[in-house]
Formats: sequence, C-alpha cells, structure tokens
Amino acid sequence: MHSEIVIVGGGAGGLELACKLGRKLGPSKVMLVDSRLYHVWKPSLHEVAAGTLDIHQEGLSYQMLAHDRGFTFVYGAMTALDHAGKSIGVGAVKAASDGEEIFPARTISFRSLVIAVGSTSNYFGVPGAREHTISLNATEDAERFRLRLLRLLARAAEAKGGDARAATAAATLTANPAAVSDAGLKPNSPATGLDIVIIGGGATGVELAAELREASGVYAAYGFNRLQVQRDVRITLLEGAPRILAPLPEKVSASAARLLDERAIRVVTDCRVTQIDAHQVIDKEGNVYPSDICVWAAGIRAPEFLASLGLPTNKGGAIEVDDRLRVKGVDGVYALGDCAACIDGGGKPVPPRAQAAHQQADYLFKTFMSMDAGHAPPKDPYVYKDYGSLVSIGHQTTVGNLMGSLRASWFVEGFLARIMYLSLHLMHHQAILGSMRTGVLALARFLIRRTTPLVKLH
Repeated sequence: MHSEIVIVGGGAGGLELACKLGRKLGPSKVMLVDSRLYHVWKPSLHEVAAGTLDIHQEGLSYQMLAHDRGFTFVYGAMTALDHAGKSIGVGAVKAASDGEEIFPARTISFRSLVIAVGSTSNYFGVPGAREHTISLNATEDAERFRLRLLRLLARAAEAKGGDARAATAAATLTANPAAVSDAGLKPNSPATGLDIVIIGGGATGVELAAELREASGVYAAYGFNRLQVQRDVRITLLEGAPRILAPLPEKVSASAARLLDERAIRVVTDCRVTQIDAHQVIDKEGNVYPSDICVWAAGIRAPEFLASLGLPTNKGGAIEVDDRLRVKGVDGVYALGDCAACIDGGGKPVPPRAQAAHQQADYLFKTFMSMDAGHAPPKDPYVYKDYGSLVSIGHQTTVGNLMGSLRASWFVEGFLARIMYLSLHLMHHQAILGSMRTGVLALARFLIRRTTPLVKLH
C-alpha cells in the first residue's frame, strides 16, 4: 500500500487534516490510519462517562468520512516505522469475540507522514494508579466507567431498599461474583451509598465531577429514586496544586470551585496522592478517601509505543518537532497535537490542547498543499495562538477566559459561556463535515435528545 500523505491518528487534529486534504487531493494521495472505527471528540468523553452522551449517536465512522471527504481509511494500529525507507507497519486486526483475523498486518509507504496519536495517562509512578483507576483516554474507557457506575448505583439502590425495579436491576447485575468484581464492589459488605473519587483538578476532572452530579440526579429519577443524590452519591475531587484549574486565571478557578461547592462536590487541594487500592485513595498526609470508583485525570503523556520508533522524544515521551512541525532530524515525518513536543516560532512551548491541534492541522494543510503544487512550504513558522479556555460545569453553565488580540483576558460565565463552549464542538464538526451537514446533524441530535432518556440507561 502507498499514499503520498499518511496521517496516523484520527483525533481532533489528525482527522481535520485528513478531511481538508482529502477534499483537495483525493483518496489516492491522502490516507488516515487509526486503531478504532469511530471518532468521538475527546473533550466530550466526560459526558459519555456520565451517560449523558451516547457514543453510538455521537460517534462518526472513519469509513463514512473517508468516502464523503475523499481520503482512504486504514483500520489498524501503527506498530513500526522505517523512516529511512519511508514506510510504516500496521498491525493485524482481530475479532474481539473469537480472535479471528479480519485484516492482516500491512506495510504502507509514504512521501510524508504525520503522527497525530494524541496522549494517554501519566500515572507518575503512583502505586495502584494504573490498576485501580479509570482514565478517560478513549471511548471504551468512558463506557467502562459508565457501566461500572450503573452497577454501583443499582447496588446502592438495593441496599437503600429501592423499589422493585431497582432491586431487580441490582439482583441481575450482581447475581454472580464476576459481575460484583467487575463493578468494583465489596462482596458481602453493607453498602451506604456510593463514593466517587476523581484525581486531578484540571478541565477533565472538573467537568466530569459536575457532569456526574447532574447525571446522578437524573439516574435517581429513572429508577434509583430511593437514593438521596447529594447524600448517597458522594463525589470528591483531589488536586495536587493549591487550586483547581491551575493553568487558568485565578478568577476562573475560584468561580469553578464555587460552582462545584454549590453542587455538593468536595474539593481537596494541595493533595498529593501516594497510594490507591480497590476501595480507597491515600494521600501523603495519610488521609484516606473511600472510593468505590476512581478516575485518574492528573496528567498526560505521549503513548509509550512512540519510544520504539527511533524518533527523538522528550522526557514525557512526546516527539520533538521544530517550529514547522517537522520531526527533528527525520526527513518527511511530522507530528502534531498532544504527542508532539513543539516550541513554536515565538519561542513558546505549545500546550496539549484541542485548539493547538486544530491550529497545527491548518498549518500542515497549507504546507502540504504548497508541496503538492510544486512550491516550497510556507516560510513562516507555526505560532500558537491562545484564544482562552472554557470549562463546562454541567449542562447549565460554563466558566472560562477569552484572550483578545492585545493578550487581554476576559472572564466569562453562565449562559453565554455555555453557548461558546457548545460552539467549539460544532466548529470541530464543521471542519470535518462541512457547514450544511453540521447544521443538520446538530438539529437531529437536538430532536433525538427530546425523545430519549436524559441519560443512557443500558
């Protein structure tokens, strides 16, 4: 197999680049490789975890996008890179049910390669973190959290003497030891509600905490109605820094803390977690936080397999690129997004944010279009532009800051900020689907949400 431009990773930046190039150059020149079949915007995974967003409605098929946007899609995970021979290896794909091989291992040659594989969790060597927490790195992680949450709610409702429907659900879910173990339950121990611990007070942790508080109230209305949500579903957010949302202005942090407190979410700052086991989290002061389900949102790093590709990487495993997003010392290979360690043309380190990936995709689009036309790439280096950050606090409000052209920062909160937050998702869809289809899809999802439960119950 061969393609002029091969993009590995269908996240925010990689997929936008594939769609934009595909519309101009066609499937014979543009190829996207990904280990999954569907794209879900990563900033919305906290909604999937809480059950307020259904991935089967939200997910966009890569194969469909390839057909509609003019690129070739290859299903499989990148396993090797021969940068001298300009080819990559893609692993075999096997059926999850019986292990039967669907696609064999393949080799793909390229003229230009873009690595855009995103990031994964950084556990910082904390004992038990990898084994006893869930990280929202992908849709399957969010779905695993949601299913465990449903099982725990059923168990808590049964212990509280819930109605017949809740008791039946709990009996079904916990009738065998395997289900109890999968749900993280304590066998033969009296339940007194549900303890959720979220480690990490960045955007992911804060948004998940608020979304879970709203969702737990909805779950109670849909059958677990003997649970008193604020008393029986206890949510604790642990942050190692002196305040949550530490990279954002202090006013944004203070407003988010206030909104979480109003929702009866316990926030503990200056908390350094030192050990995690199946039912508790311990910090450096010896404080113990009971935990029926624990989420790790305390940091990210580049995927570990990148270290095996022979490319220059930094301490966090990210690929080192120059201010034109070219991998240092390797001809024809580029990287963008969370997996790229980039110092831009202004001498600033580029943060791992969706807006950075979006901007880098635009930059590389211009680069490849110039090269395809036989011209030299743009002379100007990539320069990151910070337009501010918005953090969702449930479905009713959002807080954040907007950056102006003079680098002035404006604090925003409430309904207007919420509309801006929702527009970010629509802008991403517009980049990959086009304006007309994005508008139709937004309307369709609005109508579907009016005819389905507010949370996913199965």
